[in-house]
Amino acid sequence: MSKPVLGIIGGGQLGSLLSSAAKKINIKTVIFCDDKDAPAQNFSDDFVFGKYNDEEKINEFIEKVDLVTFEFENIPFNTLNKINQVKKVLPKPGINKIIQHRLYEKDFINKCNFRTVLYDSVKNNTELKTKKNFVPGIIKTCTFGYDGKGQYKINSAKDLDKINLGKGKEYIIEKFVNFKKEISVIVTRFGIQKYEIYEPIENVHEDQILKNSKIPAEISNEILNKSKNWAKIISETLDYVGTLCVEFFIDKKDNLYVNEIAPRVHNSGHLTINSYNISQFENHIRAVCGLEKKETKKLFNAKMINLIGNDILLYRNKKFLSNEFFFDYLKKEIKPKRKMGHLTIVEK
Repeated sequence: MSKPVLGIIGGGQLGSLLSSAAKKINIKTVIFCDDKDAPAQNFSDDFVFGKYNDEEKINEFIEKVDLVTFEFENIPFNTLNKINQVKKVLPKPGINKIIQHRLYEKDFINKCNFRTVLYDSVKNNTELKTKKNFVPGIIKTCTFGYDGKGQYKINSAKDLDKINLGKGKEYIIEKFVNFKKEISVIVTRFGIQKYEIYEPIENVHEDQILKNSKIPAEISNEILNKSKNWAKIISETLDYVGTLCVEFFIDKKDNLYVNEIAPRVHNSGHLTINSYNISQFENHIRAVCGLEKKETKKLFNAKMINLIGNDILLYRNKKFLSNEFFFDYLKKEIKPKRKMGHLTIVEK
């Protein structure tokens, strides 16, 4: 049986790393992206440039591939649904409908009986002023927004009066916990009760952007086992196929909270490329393409550093040690707060 040609919607660094992982196991990839300079075209076998609602471009993309996955969740549901009627989309488009919307996502997590922070919907500025019991906290747009975009921190009740919410958007307000640390758990689900799961990863953010990640996370065995179990249950409840990331908060009393679900490969899992025998990217390709599930084993402890904005310039001409692995995403333009590459350091 010949291997399928995999279509990937989105052409950023995750699309690049998925394409590279696919090449390693002889799977051809076609990137579909609305950015003509999308860096993933440097790593894929073919590239389709077009808007995500352009029917002609969607059809061109569909004709080149056997099945489809994606590198980010904010793709119009109608586009995914339309493609899914002709070529299978994995994970299923219906999952994105839940996870694209922060309020629906929190409601789903609560229905799974997992703890989240205290949260509520906010429809307008008048309603916002009544949310004093959520201070200190954060307001986020219910859809879109990542790396701190579309978010407002609230340090005091006075801030509720200063913020002017945009019209026609839905918002969620979340109360801060007595924060100790953040971890993420990455799980690849191949089918009913068929998983490969990575150990929890400890993450540090700067300016609401992931700065570095490490394994092992400095957490108790109880938190380790609970977070892995919750991630597995979430992927099973969603009937998920592919790699998924669950982000967790831990408070100073060692309570565990589900923060967000990412229905895709995740930035914190970049270190799996060099620290495991099979990366989160390869496992995702294997799962969505229906390939054999192989036992995933950790080879090394590791740390990953995100190279943001001008950071990349310090690394492009640098010499690296044998335990250091530099990844340049080959983005044409350097922008502040833009992820330009990463460095993984393994403990050999």
